[in-house]
Order: sequence, then C-alpha cells, then structure tokens
Amino acid sequence: MKLLSKLLFVLISIIALALIIALFVDQDFKVERSINIQGKQQEEVFYYLKHLKNQNEWSVWQQMDPAMKQSYKGQDGTVGFISAWSSQNENVGKGEQEITSLHYPNRIETALRFKEPFESTSTAYFDVQRAENGATVNWGIKGTTPYPFNIMGLFYNMDNEMGPDLEEGLKNLKKELEVE
Repeated sequence: MKLLSKLLFVLISIIALALIIALFVDQDFKVERSINIQGKQQEEVFYYLKHLKNQNEWSVWQQMDPAMKQSYKGQDGTVGFISAWSSQNENVGKGEQEITSLHYPNRIETALRFKEPFESTSTAYFDVQRAENGATVNWGIKGTTPYPFNIMGLFYNMDNEMGPDLEEGLKNLKKELEVE
C-alpha cells in the first residue's frame, strides 16, 4: 500500500510539473515562407490566390490525395467563401477554409478549421508585394495552441513540420503562374 501511494504521489507530481512548465511555453505559433513569382504583376498574383479553387492546381495537400472529396459554399474569391475537404489520408484529414478578409492587392486571410484527425482553428494568409520583374508571395499560418496542450511545443516544432509543405506549395505556385 505504501508503494502504491508513493507511485501515485510521483505520478501527480509529474503531472503538476508538466502543467507548471506549460504555463511558460508559448501558445502562439507562426510559420511563413516566401517566393518570387517572375513575370506576373502583384495584382495578377493576388487575383489568382484569392480564388481558393485555384489551390487545387498547386496545393501540396491536394497532391497528397487527388481523390479527396471537396465542396464549396458561396462565391469563390469573395469574403465568406468556404472550401471544404474530406480525405481518408490522415495528412490531409477533414476541414474547411473560409476567406475572412481581402485587402486588394496585398493580403488575403482565411480561417483554417481542421476537424480531423484533430480539431483546431488557425489563420492562413497570403501577402503579395511588388517585386522587380514580378511579385513576392509570403504564405503563412498562425494560430494558438491552448493550455496545457502548448507543452507539446517543447517536442513538436510547427515551423519544421509545416514549413516544408509551404515551401513545396509555393514552388508549385511559382511553376503554375510562371508558365506561358
């Protein structure tokens, strides 16, 4: 009985320590990557990106499961448009993306609502800037991991996990837009 109570005390102590550590771990994350698109004006790139259906042409996640089910609600390229997806591939999962703001010709923001394999909501954005001979696209995702789950930030780096997918997507976008 004494051994059991000592084990219980150790277990409670470990949980309490983890909860205390989580108080000091940042809850916010931001992942961003950039690329230059040659031969396209800022306005052209903005117009292309604001239409969520165009992501089917260059999205890394679309390429992971070309057979995923998709549905749409509203008018593409306008605030309130929703693009939803459902996939058996756990790297794609199930969720939806809604255009929440358009600031012509610079910024597009969307709400990313993941439902499976885990629930979370983040903000995705595109910043499009003029560049010599084209435009620069910054693609980012930012969000908050709620306490106490933010302790996972000690073991799971969002930038390392999502950054390569953003980079690959931007390379695909570049190929798509620079063709002609």
